[in-house]
Amino acid sequence: MIIVPGTRLRRPVVALVVAMLAAVGATLLLATGAHAQGTRTTTYVYLQRTDTLGTETLDVSDTGAVGVFAMKGQPRIEWLQRRTGSTLGGITLRVFGVSSSTPMQVASITMPGDSAIAEISAGSRSVTQRLASKAGALPLVGQSVLHTVLLAGLMQGQGKAQFDVLLASGGQTMPVTTSVVGDTLVVSLSGLQLHASSRSEQMPSVIRSSQGIRVVRTDGIAPGAAAAMTRYNYDAPANAPYTAEQVRIPSGRGYDLAATLTRPKGIATAAVVVTISGSGPQERDSRHPFVPEYAIFREIADTLGRRGIAVLRYDDRAVGESGGMTGANGATTVDAANDVRSVVAWLRTRPDIDGSRIALAGHSEGGIIAPMVASTDPTLKAIALLAGTAYDGRRVLNFQIGAQTPVPRGASAVTRDSVARRVTAVVDSMAAASPWMGYFVAYDPLRTLRLVKQPVLILQGETDRQVTPEQADTLAATLRTAGNRRVIVQKFRATNHLMLAEESGAPLGYTSLTDARVRPALLGALADWMVRTLR
Repeated sequence: MIIVPGTRLRRPVVALVVAMLAAVGATLLLATGAHAQGTRTTTYVYLQRTDTLGTETLDVSDTGAVGVFAMKGQPRIEWLQRRTGSTLGGITLRVFGVSSSTPMQVASITMPGDSAIAEISAGSRSVTQRLASKAGALPLVGQSVLHTVLLAGLMQGQGKAQFDVLLASGGQTMPVTTSVVGDTLVVSLSGLQLHASSRSEQMPSVIRSSQGIRVVRTDGIAPGAAAAMTRYNYDAPANAPYTAEQVRIPSGRGYDLAATLTRPKGIATAAVVVTISGSGPQERDSRHPFVPEYAIFREIADTLGRRGIAVLRYDDRAVGESGGMTGANGATTVDAANDVRSVVAWLRTRPDIDGSRIALAGHSEGGIIAPMVASTDPTLKAIALLAGTAYDGRRVLNFQIGAQTPVPRGASAVTRDSVARRVTAVVDSMAAASPWMGYFVAYDPLRTLRLVKQPVLILQGETDRQVTPEQADTLAATLRTAGNRRVIVQKFRATNHLMLAEESGAPLGYTSLTDARVRPALLGALADWMVRTLR
C-alpha cells in the first residue's frame, strides 16, 4: 500500500504506483543524515485526534534544511535540501529500515531547466531517470508536512504566492499556492490545505491539515520517547470476544517475524486466517501513511474474531518489529511467499490452532502471494484475494503510469507513440533498479493460479484504479477453466483499491478521504465466506 502509503522501498507499492511511484519509481522516497552545523533540532509529532502517527525532526540553517521523517511501522526517511542565499538546490534522500543505520535506498534529485534528474541507488544497483517538469519547480518530499510548509514559507517570503513542486515520491509536477492570514501561513497543494500557526519567526508551533492531522512542535522531546511514539498498539480492544497475543515467528532463514495472533475466546482449537500485505514494506495492520486511521488487517482481525476465527497478521520482513534487514533489498515476491510458508508452518505447531483449517487472505500483491503458497501446499483450506492482479507487472504498470501520462485529445500517432515509449522506458528503468520490481514486471500470476485447487474468494472494488475491476473476472475464469469450480467473485460499487468507499478511485484522492473504514459489506462478505469454508 501507499504505498504508502504508501510509500515502499525494497518492494514498491503496487497499491500506490499511480499516485506515489508513477513516473519515478518507488526508489525515490529517500535522504541524508548529515545535520547542518550550529542548528537546533526541532521535533514535531504527527497526531490524528489523540493517536500519534509518527514524528519528524527538522534542522534549518542559512545553508539548508535536514529532516528525519518516521511514521509508525514505516521505514525512516531522511532528507536534505541545500540553499545558497535565496536559491534552493536539489534534495538528497535516504530510506532506512525501522531499526537500521544502513540505508536501504539513496536518491538525489536535481532540477535543471524544465526537467528533473533522479539518481537512485539500492545496494549495488543504481539507475538515473530524467523526467519532464517545469522550469523553476522545486523538489518536494511529499510525505513531509514540514518540508511543504518550509518551501511555502520561503516562497511567500520572496513574494511568490504560487510556485510549482515536483513530488519526489511520484514524479508529478503540481502547483502550490500560499497566503498569510494573521500569524497563519495557508498552503494549498492538490486539494490538501495546511494551516501553519507560528509562535516564532522561523518555526510554526502547530500545523493543521484538511485531512484532520495536526503536526505539533514538541521542544526537548527525548529521542527514546520519539521512537516510542512510532509504535502501534496491537492489543485487542476492551471487551473484545477475542484475545491478542504478540508473538515472534522463526523464519528458518536467520530472522524472526513479529506478529499478532488474535484468537476467539471459548474455542479450544480455532481455524485461522493469515493476512498477506500488498507491495512494499507493510506493518501488520497494513496502514497507509496518506490515509490516517486506515488499518485493513486490524479490521479484518476484529471482524473474524467476532465470528469465531483466529487471525495472524505480521510485520513484513525488515519492517516494524520483524528482522530480516540483511538481504531485504534483494528480496522478491518469492521471498515474501516463503515468509508466509514460515507463518503457516509455525501455526501448525500450535495446539490451539487447527492446522487443517488455515486460510490465507491477501491484498494487492498479497493476492499474488496467496496462490503461490496455496499451489504448493494442498493442505491449506482456502484463499481470499482482495484486489489481486491477473496481469503481469509490466501490463499493470503500463496502465498505472499511462494513466498519469495522458495523451492530449486529438494527438497525432507520432505523439501517442512517443508517450508509449516514455512509459515503456520508465517501466524498464524501474525493473532494472530493483530485484523485486524486475521479478514483478515479468511475473504472470495466472500460470500459478491454474494450480490452485482450494476454494477461492475474489473481492474487488469497482472503482479500483490500481487493479482494474475486470481482472477479478479474469482470475475467476482462469480458475474455472483449470477445473476449480469453488470460486466466488464479489464486486463492490464505489470502492477503491484500499477497499474504502470512493466514487473516483483515483490514488490522488486518497489524501482527501474522510472515511478510513473498510467497506462493511466487504468485511461481511469475507467473514461469511470464511465461516462457511473453514467450518
